[in-house]
Amino acid sequence: MAHTPTAASPLAPDWLSLPEDPNALAPSVWPRNAGRADDGQLLIAGVAASELAERFGTPVYVVDEDDVRSRALETREAFDRSFAAIGTTATVYYAGKAFLSTEIARWVTAAGLNIDVCSGGELAVALAAGVDPGRLGMHGNNKSLAEIDRCVSVGVGAIVLDSIAEIERVADAASRHGRVQPVRLRVNSGVHAHTHDFLATAHEDQKFGLSLETVDEAVALIRGHESLRFLGLHCHIGSQIFGSDGFAESAARILGAHARLLAGGEIPELNLGGGFGIAYTEADDPTPVAELAERIAAIVASECARLAIPVPVVAFEPGRMIVGPSTVTLYTIGTIKDVVVTVPGSGEPGPEQEPAQTAVRRYVSVDGGMSDNARPALYGADYSVRLANRVSQAGPALVRLAGKHCESGDILVYADYLPSDVAAGDLAAVPATGAYCWSLASNYNYLGRPPVVAVRGGEARVIVRGETEADLLSRDAGIGGES
Repeated sequence: MAHTPTAASPLAPDWLSLPEDPNALAPSVWPRNAGRADDGQLLIAGVAASELAERFGTPVYVVDEDDVRSRALETREAFDRSFAAIGTTATVYYAGKAFLSTEIARWVTAAGLNIDVCSGGELAVALAAGVDPGRLGMHGNNKSLAEIDRCVSVGVGAIVLDSIAEIERVADAASRHGRVQPVRLRVNSGVHAHTHDFLATAHEDQKFGLSLETVDEAVALIRGHESLRFLGLHCHIGSQIFGSDGFAESAARILGAHARLLAGGEIPELNLGGGFGIAYTEADDPTPVAELAERIAAIVASECARLAIPVPVVAFEPGRMIVGPSTVTLYTIGTIKDVVVTVPGSGEPGPEQEPAQTAVRRYVSVDGGMSDNARPALYGADYSVRLANRVSQAGPALVRLAGKHCESGDILVYADYLPSDVAAGDLAAVPATGAYCWSLASNYNYLGRPPVVAVRGGEARVIVRGETEADLLSRDAGIGGES
């Protein structure tokens, strides 16, 4: 398709390339079953964007069900295969904090995954979905006594102990229920990883887990309780991680402690956490899961051989990797505003410095915002955007996709290119919104949280109902009462 030649905007970040076709859908960013119909509409699993907007309104989260199911299965099989090759097994937990509903819970457990939960509410969702409690792990740095009691009473497969105080709390609950509760101990390896970078330090200043220096004392306390069974150490090094270098350093440190603790009794497993990254833009290049599994298995095998210890069962907790790429959020475009921005001159100050220039940033505002995707406002996270209801032969124009909230930081996509004829009433689609978008959603400015719609084989159905104004008002105790 021919487009009007357009120069790259000086306001564009360095990683963003001027597209040859601003309608194109990068396979690395969009759900596996997304594409364009003959009329140019975005199709997700055979359902047109305009149909979804008409039936369910906008904003709406649209989940490619087969994408989630296939990624869950592929992840489990990749870790199964790689760890079988080194003489052990792997257990894969889906990190429910990324996005959890009863349907998601059923999809991932059908693919052979367990589930991690980190609150009483997430536990309730998993149980409501019919998940075997033995396939659940419970996280959290400040579990309430009620949450601990419920976990023990229903038979949660593992509780991750996050502090010395929790050892006594869980042991007491297990004793009262006449159970032996399996537990893991979360430790800080001193490795911090994010995308392709990692930093190893001696100490970590964070709210989660215990330092490696206190592991021996904590494990001795656990082993001193007949109501507890020590499964092993747990470590989580970060989020949106590309590559395996951080895991290599962390595994070496944790396995050193694991080997030392074997003198006091069996330790059947090691949990290396999750944090595997995905592509939010074409510039992102995450490591494929099969390659990650092979690399990490090789690291574990090498370290265990060096330490002359048996290879334990190794557990992982991916969430974003499984659900993140599956989902597209659809919005309706409203106000469009061109803002003239001064771009500073390049080069060192002096006669050779290029003069400042001006450029236009096009603000494209939609009917959602930070209430349905808080990540850009919270973390400066980058996303992509495309028109969903049509294609255009107009040249690309740099846009900033803004929300409708009364906040200047209410930005959904900081920079991407759309056809320059983008107009009010068009549908905008933001991909890779499956993880930490619905789960972080709020009612800021009294917007209802959008529905979640699953699409599969040309059919669409609601799996989480959207909120109405009546839902929001139903919690206001002042309505209908007397002041």
